[in-house]
Amino acid sequence: MQQEKPVLNSNHLKLIMAKPQRKNQGRRRREPKEFEEEVIQVDRVTRVTKGGRQLRFRATVVIGDKKGRVAYGIGKSSEVQGAIQKAVSKAKKQLIHVPIYNGTIPHSIQVKFKAAKVLLRPAGAGTGIIAGGAVRKMLDLAGVKNVLSKSLGSNNRLNTTKAAYKALATLRERPGLETDQVKVKKKESAPSKGGPTIKKMTKKDAKKMSTADKRKASPKKKTTKKSE
Repeated sequence: MQQEKPVLNSNHLKLIMAKPQRKNQGRRRREPKEFEEEVIQVDRVTRVTKGGRQLRFRATVVIGDKKGRVAYGIGKSSEVQGAIQKAVSKAKKQLIHVPIYNGTIPHSIQVKFKAAKVLLRPAGAGTGIIAGGAVRKMLDLAGVKNVLSKSLGSNNRLNTTKAAYKALATLRERPGLETDQVKVKKKESAPSKGGPTIKKMTKKDAKKMSTADKRKASPKKKTTKKSE
């Protein structure tokens, strides 16, 4: 007995010609993070106990949104990834707001923390971030584009990070001037070009409005007919 050959329909051809689905096709896309992270230093820390030495890792991390908010955190764990996660969660609890004017800081400042000294000075457009190490990462994540800095004391990264954080936290805003963050918010909230436009009032329009208001405010006099 000869076996009959299977008849291929259009549905069978579609299944054969269909491309294989990727494994990651059904997974959700990761949402963008609110803050950017930069690892400054990872140290090995040993703790002597009764049972012996315990090896752990200490991570120093700086976070920021490049819109004026920045902070640092320190985390310890038996694994490097766990230490970084702890440092990020601690940093989110001590965020500060840095006033920025035309891409730079409002005034010069010098701060000392233990043996570390950090000097920050405002700079003109096109200068860039003249800094190094932990100070550069912190200024970049804060959103400062032009600044001059100098480390005058110890080169310890942890102390320089704390000194830079203290310097940014003590910056004062300029009275009567708007920061770059406020300008960006106003641009975002402003109506689009296609929306309704508001015309400026001229002097003639102001005079017309004033005369109309006077007429409305003044009471109408009652006219009495004279008796013949």
